[in-house]
Amino acid sequence: MNTGKTLFAQLMDFLPWSTFARIVSRYDGDRAARVLPCTEQFRAMAFAQLTYRESLRDIEACLSAQAHKLYHIGFRQPVHRSTLADANEIRDWRMYADFAHRLIAQARRLYAGDSLGVDLKEAVYALDSTTIDLCLSVFPWAHFRTSKAAVKMHTRLDLRGNSPSFIHVSNGKMHDVRVLDRLVPEAGAIYVMDRAYVDFARLHALHQAGAFFVTRAKSNLRAHRVYSAPADRDAGIIADQTIALDGARTRHECPIHLRRIRFKDPETGKTLVFLTNQTSLPAATVCDLYKARWQVDLFFKWIKQHLRIKRFYGTSENAVKTQIWIAVSVYVLVAIVRKRLNLEPSLYTMLQVVSVSVFEKLPIQSAFLPGACGFDAAMENNQLNLFTD
Repeated sequence: MNTGKTLFAQLMDFLPWSTFARIVSRYDGDRAARVLPCTEQFRAMAFAQLTYRESLRDIEACLSAQAHKLYHIGFRQPVHRSTLADANEIRDWRMYADFAHRLIAQARRLYAGDSLGVDLKEAVYALDSTTIDLCLSVFPWAHFRTSKAAVKMHTRLDLRGNSPSFIHVSNGKMHDVRVLDRLVPEAGAIYVMDRAYVDFARLHALHQAGAFFVTRAKSNLRAHRVYSAPADRDAGIIADQTIALDGARTRHECPIHLRRIRFKDPETGKTLVFLTNQTSLPAATVCDLYKARWQVDLFFKWIKQHLRIKRFYGTSENAVKTQIWIAVSVYVLVAIVRKRLNLEPSLYTMLQVVSVSVFEKLPIQSAFLPGACGFDAAMENNQLNLFTD
């Protein structure tokens, strides 16, 4: 690694810029861009994410303070807030969405060998969404409720490495289950979902594609028992049954037999009922898979805590989605760097170090050596530990 480069420049070197250039060309993103091309727009927004900038004025002021270093990190000219605001307003956000998905694919390959915590070779995905609240008077295009605006980030999290494998940003009104229509099911994979995704026609489509699902049963489920397997009550398994749906509509939407597992959590005493089309796994493993679904909730909490996706630099739909997708790209980039360089610190620690060292000229590996960052381990233990090995 070139020690003459700033930490920010070294991080940017891990991005596939040739791929980015092809995506920009496809959308004609640099048309009439005389001052701030898409690469510099991305760098400016990535800088804002890494250093926790609050506004466009904040971005401009901080970059201006390091004007003599801008050329060396990829900026040909000073970044003005009005120019950056215009770029976020008019340049197609889909460029950054496509680029984020390329980075996601790269991260998935790097984390493919990570432990799942459950003895399985199959891919396991957790599906969920998070709502980002907005002000209706400022973001009228994101109408959610009578007096509220919001956008939703629907995510399929690969539980190997806890990296997102699919993200869709919609307005707040889009129901979670509709994202299943946008997914291409992966044969043999297991999809873990909560009750918001219980739509038997869509679940049957997953089954027909050769995929498996694990979800919670709704309280009004109409079904009858076909067969009961032995249940391990010592492990909290109250019942392990094969069932057929009885609802006039659901039995036609999902004509196959399903597996119903009734589990009593020994820690909370709460009884949970799971539905799945996976019949070969032990009942306890199915319960463990659903427990692992909570990793996606930790993922949402983490990115809301550490990335700038709750305060936006623009008010248009294009500006908001541009910021969200670049934030996702930054998150995935740091995860890629951590894996490629076999770094020990968590993503939380890495982001904290980068936030105060972006213009420091030191090898990227040395910045994250134990003790080099100066963070107390006790401080990190109070943070979400989703991304520690």
